[in-house]
Amino acid sequence: MIPVSGENHGFVGSIDPKLFGLQKEKRTHIRLYWHDILNGPHPSAIDVVPSPTKSPTNFGLVRMFDNALTKGPELSSELVARAQGFYASAAQKELSLLMVQNFAFVQGEFNGSTISLLGRNSIFNKVRELPVVGGSGAFRFARGYAEATTHTFDGTTTGDATVEYNIYVLHY
Repeated sequence: MIPVSGENHGFVGSIDPKLFGLQKEKRTHIRLYWHDILNGPHPSAIDVVPSPTKSPTNFGLVRMFDNALTKGPELSSELVARAQGFYASAAQKELSLLMVQNFAFVQGEFNGSTISLLGRNSIFNKVRELPVVGGSGAFRFARGYAEATTHTFDGTTTGDATVEYNIYVLHY
């Protein structure tokens, strides 16, 4: 038996932010380039559920990815993080994806930290907005949004894409 002292606050209770070591909230802007490579000897994205329909939107397709996030738009640019997650073709009449991804930082000030994004990506819109729903490490209690803008897309041969992400995140 382990004796427990203190008050029972029931199911929900307030917690002093100092217990988490939280300091002043920060606002950070991060710009990265997301590289989705579907072909070649080392694809970064693979189909895990093919589209069961003949839909031009590939409705039902689920693709898992582990994409490079670089400082510049070239794949050879400095690697900053990995985008790991999946996207699924979630619309029958337009090309719109459900995206679930973690941006896992592999170097610099945020090395070992993650930012989590979840949302709708209508890829033919010039700018798409996805919410930041959380994070870890330097991004604990993260919230904000990311703007995705297609930099390049080869829709005829490879399906490869490079997307610029501008992330605006509030965190501690």
